[in-house]
Amino acid sequence: MYYRGPVSDHFDGKRFFNPWAPLPYSLTTFLRWKMSAKPAPWPKIVNTSIDKPPPRVEGAQLRISFVGHATVLIQTEGLNILTDPVWSLRASPFSWVGPKRVCPPGIPFENLPEIDLILISHCHYDHLDLPSILKLWKWDRPKIIAPLGNDAIIQRYRPEIPVDTLDWHQSRSFENMTIHLEPLQHWSARTMWDRNQALWGAFILQTKNGSIYFAADTGYGGGHFFREAYHKFGAFRLALLPFGTYEPRWFMHYGHMNPEEAVLAHQDLGSPNTLGIHFGTFHLSDESYDAPLQALREAMIKYGIDENHFRALKNGTAWEIPSQ
Repeated sequence: MYYRGPVSDHFDGKRFFNPWAPLPYSLTTFLRWKMSAKPAPWPKIVNTSIDKPPPRVEGAQLRISFVGHATVLIQTEGLNILTDPVWSLRASPFSWVGPKRVCPPGIPFENLPEIDLILISHCHYDHLDLPSILKLWKWDRPKIIAPLGNDAIIQRYRPEIPVDTLDWHQSRSFENMTIHLEPLQHWSARTMWDRNQALWGAFILQTKNGSIYFAADTGYGGGHFFREAYHKFGAFRLALLPFGTYEPRWFMHYGHMNPEEAVLAHQDLGSPNTLGIHFGTFHLSDESYDAPLQALREAMIKYGIDENHFRALKNGTAWEIPSQ
């Protein structure tokens, strides 16, 4: 087990769960998808831009750079923050097999500024990449914060790396901001035997110049947890929302939003400036490489979303977020 603690409304003493909608998946369900899957072809390699961020961004300035998938460099308040850092070639427990990235990271490791904080959303291999965490730890000794149980995964790999953990609705102060972990609809596993032994969640970074919402992987689930976050924290300055890895819907809908649902989540959060993530890097589902971007454009037109307020950046592209 990765975590031992008291039973709660989302932990039964052995495994975590979403109390509003139990996980419908099983190994049999997964095998059914894999045996019937008809994945659209993807390119083998996609050329991207390369960003060289400044050492620091001070005060109310907010600069984000899209590294790829769910990895984003957030620079604000004099702090450098990485979400779900993945620089490995494959999202896999093995270096020789598994989903291979088609886009190189938008920031080469040598271009990274000193990293102060790493946020890990959950333990799937396309989000918790142990070699990347180790390299960042050796370079900068950043603070690492993750949901309950994820610390055990990292520390079994390297016991010397400290990890601070949060349960849903808990918070931690870091420098001049407060970091909260809030519910969303997903699940976790690293093997066939450890399903839901580590928690998942959405991070909210609360600063005096506005709050940032980071959801790396989530189903829409009717959107109630997005609306609850908006009611609890007020207007967000920035949201990072996933919109890829969504086909086939009968299997993916529980844990992954499609582009239209991502637009609905954007509205549920009060329509902040939103960066779309979790697309175009690893071929993890059945939709084509271009499908998420096309479907996002269509959804934005359908719901009247300004293209300046919901962007899907190319790897290695930065966005200066306006002040509130």
